[in-house]
Amino acid sequence: MTERDHEHGGSRTAPPPYVPGHGLLRDRAVVITAAAGAGIGGATARRCLEEGARVLVSDAHERRLAASAAELEKEFGADRVAALACDVTDEEQVAALYRLGVERFGRVDVAVNNAGLGGTDDLVDMPDETWDRVLDITLNGTMRCTRAALRLMRDQGFGVIVNNASVIGWRAQKGQSHYAAAKAGVMALTRCAALEAAEFGVRINAVSPSLAMHPHLVKVTSAELLDELTRREAFGRYAEPWEVANVIVFLASDYSSYMTGEVVSVSSQHA
Repeated sequence: MTERDHEHGGSRTAPPPYVPGHGLLRDRAVVITAAAGAGIGGATARRCLEEGARVLVSDAHERRLAASAAELEKEFGADRVAALACDVTDEEQVAALYRLGVERFGRVDVAVNNAGLGGTDDLVDMPDETWDRVLDITLNGTMRCTRAALRLMRDQGFGVIVNNASVIGWRAQKGQSHYAAAKAGVMALTRCAALEAAEFGVRINAVSPSLAMHPHLVKVTSAELLDELTRREAFGRYAEPWEVANVIVFLASDYSSYMTGEVVSVSSQHA
């Protein structure tokens, strides 16, 4: 987008410089869903690798996953990158993902549950199939991945889970009843599961982005709506996916050791 004045006053700011890695996840084994491509999942995979982790990336889109994994392997080494296609609506595929994590890395220290599906549909005309698909991927998929990670981490006696929610779980937006309900569910799931997981040394938190721009969002959202949402941001711009990934890395690291059951807003939206 071009520079222009923000309608609430002030100038649209440019993204800050990319933050270099500081070894926050050195030698940690990380599993990330929906990690192919240029969105939050892909940015998180790269950030985790830059912070010293070994990463198992997964995605339902096999071709895109293979391309992303090949790029990461070339840059960070095949010994630090693994990949497996995974549809989070399929319990067997989710279980296989975590089995591979243990086979490749010996354990899973961090699980980042990023898979989700949005869209714009008014409830009055929404068929059950649309509602069910959004809820099954976004909420049920997060539950399946959280459950699989918890079963493994309970036996280990340690681990961290970071879920991807959304500010839309708190704030109303026309045409988003299915997605908002799913993301509000992710927030509630995070809080409740965190109390259970604390008993065996596992932390669970979530990030709640407002507007992080990536190619898939452009495909499913009109330019007019994206412009409107951008104007709501105090910085007058959308977040870069890596800016959300930075907060995910913080929650995955020991810097957030006393945080669990929290939903952290990654947003510059006006109240």
